[in-house]
Amino acid sequence: MASPRPPKLVLAVIDGLKPSALEKAVAAGRAPVLKALMARGTYVDDCCAAFPSVTPCCAATIATGRRQDEHRIASMNWYHREEKRYVEYGSSFGAARRIGIAKQLGDLIYRMNHEHLPADVPTVFERLDDAHVRTAGTTYLFYRGRHEHQPSRESPLSRLATTVIRRPVQGPKELFYADLFASRETGCWSRMGMPGLRDQHTGCVGAYLVEHDLCDFLLFSLPDNDTHSHEHGPDAQVASIAEADRQLERLVHAGGGLDAFLAEHAIIVVADHSHALVEQRIDFFEAFADYAVLPANGARPKRAEIALCPAQRSAMVYALEGPSRDVLVPRIVATARGLDGVDLVMWRASDGTAAVARGSGAGGGEVRFAPGAELRDRRGVGWMVDGDLEVLALERDQGRVWSDVYPDALSRIWAALTCPTSGEVLLSAAVGREFPDWGGSDHVGAGSHGSLHASDSLGALVFCGLDPVDDHASHAPGGSGERWSGWSIADVTPMALAHFGLSQ
Repeated sequence: MASPRPPKLVLAVIDGLKPSALEKAVAAGRAPVLKALMARGTYVDDCCAAFPSVTPCCAATIATGRRQDEHRIASMNWYHREEKRYVEYGSSFGAARRIGIAKQLGDLIYRMNHEHLPADVPTVFERLDDAHVRTAGTTYLFYRGRHEHQPSRESPLSRLATTVIRRPVQGPKELFYADLFASRETGCWSRMGMPGLRDQHTGCVGAYLVEHDLCDFLLFSLPDNDTHSHEHGPDAQVASIAEADRQLERLVHAGGGLDAFLAEHAIIVVADHSHALVEQRIDFFEAFADYAVLPANGARPKRAEIALCPAQRSAMVYALEGPSRDVLVPRIVATARGLDGVDLVMWRASDGTAAVARGSGAGGGEVRFAPGAELRDRRGVGWMVDGDLEVLALERDQGRVWSDVYPDALSRIWAALTCPTSGEVLLSAAVGREFPDWGGSDHVGAGSHGSLHASDSLGALVFCGLDPVDDHASHAPGGSGERWSGWSIADVTPMALAHFGLSQ
């Protein structure tokens, strides 16, 4: 007889959790809770991120179970066509200053959830709130739920912030967003969400919620691993994974220890993306110096030809409205292909029916693809593919198509190019390279992410006490019996909903 399913669920998002780093932390005895969850449950070392593999786009995919062709969060930095301005979610303090700190805070805290994310694309909180599940969440980019929360005045810092943070938000029943919103007093502080303190704040709040039985679903956000990797490199993640594990231990301890906790709670631990080492920056802005580029502050938009939106190891270029727009796209493609450090250039065919990807340099080939019935990828999605398969390192056999170098490449590129808020031309950086942001910042000598490449696209996934919605592994072609993995971060919300008897 099958054991009863735990009635509650914790979704822990460890930002940037690289599978090889997790395995090192476990082997070194630095992550005992994660080790126990991996031993008792299922461990996936190739759960695929969205593209661009940057936090806002990936966090929206986790929170909704949809790709950006539906959730419309195109990247870390994107151009708002209706408002004729850049949207910036926090690339760096320098980027925020150039674009406007007030605009950046408004985009990050309010507009991302209540304007940029479409109302008809519900979050996991909204779906569970509607089903009368007691929801809770710690500081996470996407918090939208059905319960109103006023700005917090619990701490001196939060009272000071009310000079800027004045409006209420809609969130889960229990919402703790930095020190800006808190549904109840817990005695937990984050010093306004300072890096290095955010995981501790989550651990403190989570333990309080579990100890007082205040939620059935908890999104337990652990973002400091990402910051640590950006500063010290992906090989240094063991220390930050150990800190994340300590916060999971606080949660488990509040639930009476591991056995008692797992009797009451299923748990999903997922990375939004991975991390790769950056060795050199790309001369992105210099490459487009001959174009009329929209400045960071959005001044005189009618004079601009293009908008440039770098996002770590990815970038987008927008061809702005005007009589020369159709001429601009091929010109942008040519410029991007000649830019040292660019690996892939992607855009939609002029009639919109196909996606096109080209390699960089004069010798780079071209591949075109669109949804169809000719070939099936690892997730069972059908595609028509034509051209040079080597551009995306695609392999095909017995009606199957896949790429180990660029995982889930066709679906990820298609979702990015058909996202209504994406640029006309998308760029993915070569291994070891990164685009500087609008503030001139980069992560040379440390870790970053954003590209289509496997190195920063494949994160860790661990789940215990619940089953996958579908079998995301199918047999590889050739009769070898080898299993194919097709896991995506888009699978997390469907798993959570199914745990509570709901469908996506």
